[in-house]
Amino acid sequence: MLIDTHTHLNFSAFKDDLNEVVGRIAKENIKVINVGSQLSTSKRAIEIAEKYPNSCYAAIGLHPIHLFSTDVDESEIAFKSREEDFKSNIYEELAKNPKVVAIGEMGIDYFHVPEGVPLDEFENKQHWTFLKGIQLAKKLSLPLIMHCRGSNDNVAKAYDDMLAVLKEADYNNGVVHCFTADWPIAKKFLDAGFMISFTGIITYPKTNKLVEVVKKTPLDRIMVETDAPYLAPQIVRGKRNEPRYVRYVADKVAEIKKMSYAEIAEITTNNANKFFKLK
Repeated sequence: MLIDTHTHLNFSAFKDDLNEVVGRIAKENIKVINVGSQLSTSKRAIEIAEKYPNSCYAAIGLHPIHLFSTDVDESEIAFKSREEDFKSNIYEELAKNPKVVAIGEMGIDYFHVPEGVPLDEFENKQHWTFLKGIQLAKKLSLPLIMHCRGSNDNVAKAYDDMLAVLKEADYNNGVVHCFTADWPIAKKFLDAGFMISFTGIITYPKTNKLVEVVKKTPLDRIMVETDAPYLAPQIVRGKRNEPRYVRYVADKVAEIKKMSYAEIAEITTNNANKFFKLK
C-alpha cells in the first residue's frame, strides 16, 4: 500500500477520465489526499472524497498564487490565477466533512509575482493569509499542508519567512510539501518538528541537493506525493502525472536510503496514516 499525500484529481486535468484514474489507484492499493488550492477546488476535493471513499481524502485551503491574479506557467499547464481572499468561516464549515483531513495547501510563494503589486503588499498578504490558515488548523486540530517556493535569486527567504510565521503562531503540526530546497533549510523545519514530503523531482537528473535531503531526513519524518498533474517522475516525464506514479517516488527514496521498496512503502504509509489520522 502507498499513500499519495498530495495530489490534485480535483483539477481540470482529470475531468475527462477521473473514474479510470481512481480505478487504477484502487487496483494498485494506493490512497490519495486531494488538495484544494482555492475554494472551488477545495469543494471539488470533498466531492471526490465522498464519491470514492475507499481511495480518496480531502484537504482544503487557498494556495498563495490565488491571492492575486497572475499568469502562471508550470510547464505542464499554464493558467491565470483568480484572486481570492481566505474566508476562515467558509473553510471551517467545509472542514466539518469527515473526509477533510488537513488544511492546505497554504503558504508562501515568492516565485510567482503579480505585475503592478507593491512588494510589501505582496508579501504581507501572503503572510497574513498563511497565519489565518494556521489559526484555523489549530482551532480544528487538523494538520497543515504547506506550500513554499522561493524566488530564483533568493530561495531561502520564502522558507525563512514561513518559519517566522509558524513561530509567531506557535505551530508545528505541518508538512512542507514538494520540498525542493537544500539540507540546511530542511534541517530548520525538521528541528522545528515538521514533516517533509517529496515528489518526482527527486528522480530528475542533477538534483544532488535533494538526494542529500532525502538521505539525511529521518525515516519517521518522510512522506511521498505526486503533486499530480504536475511533476511526473523521470521515467514518465512529459506525460500527465497520476497518483499511481507515487511508487516511483517511493522507489527513489528506497534507493537513496539503501532500503527496500517494501520498507519505504510501509514506513511512508504509516507516517501518513499517523500524521493525517487516517486510521
